[in-house]
Amino acid sequence: MLKTTIPFAEVRFFDETPRRVELEQRFSKFLNQLRHAKDSMDPQSGSRIDTEDGFEGLPCALSRKDRLKISKRAAVYLNRVEGATGMQHLKDDDRKRLSSLSGGVVVSRVPTEHDADVLASVLHDEMPWMAPATEHIWHALRKSVRGDQPGFQFAPLLLLGSPGIGKSHWARRLGELLEVPTTVVDATGEPASFALVGSQRGWSNAGPGKIIESIVAAKCANPIIVVDEVEKAGEVLSNNGSRFSLTDALLPLLERMTASTWQCPYYRIKCDMSWVGWVLTANTWKGCPMRS
Repeated sequence: MLKTTIPFAEVRFFDETPRRVELEQRFSKFLNQLRHAKDSMDPQSGSRIDTEDGFEGLPCALSRKDRLKISKRAAVYLNRVEGATGMQHLKDDDRKRLSSLSGGVVVSRVPTEHDADVLASVLHDEMPWMAPATEHIWHALRKSVRGDQPGFQFAPLLLLGSPGIGKSHWARRLGELLEVPTTVVDATGEPASFALVGSQRGWSNAGPGKIIESIVAAKCANPIIVVDEVEKAGEVLSNNGSRFSLTDALLPLLERMTASTWQCPYYRIKCDMSWVGWVLTANTWKGCPMRS
């Protein structure tokens, strides 16, 4: 598989951010240099007066007022750098987790339409009863190649069928052939919506969801995310009566336009989830939230 690096999250990382004391020393030195240069100018000719001793040997003569101004300017500078990262609201541990995104993440793609044909052929030979799903992927991969896209994309799939026919296995095998990580979320878990997308701070189980954790860990923007038995997904009610369902969590992610600017509830940063490959499985239409 070919891999292309793309930006993923609306955050910025700076290689070296000086400490406040270092900034204050730098500003103090600059102010001394500026004043020394001004004092060394001949007022009549406008040229600089040479002195035996260089600036480095001059004593620091900054007033208390000067030092207060320098301290305030250093604080303003650091606050602006902090704001430019887009992570000023995060703790150090969370920033460290996101540091793997500093150079962007990769998306995988098949090099040629022939490679797409071979991949689909392997998948079909192994599981011919999943032919409609395999054909869907086949056409999507060929379309990605023809469109010269940086990575493969396919419309979300809902695999409907009796238990044990290999729906989840087919999705895992697809991830293996595409050489991308595969994450499985059990919709019957409690609560599935939080497990998938994470939960905001303030909840007792606050944390990032499996989807963002998978992307950050593998540095891959187009993993395969499998949501098993989606028809059995329940709802979660907060103490104030707010409803949190798997459907509410999924809808912004399944639509490509809204997924491209999806905001993580836990990290509260915007991420491009439009490359994620979604495979939902269900045993029956009854109770399925995706039913039209």
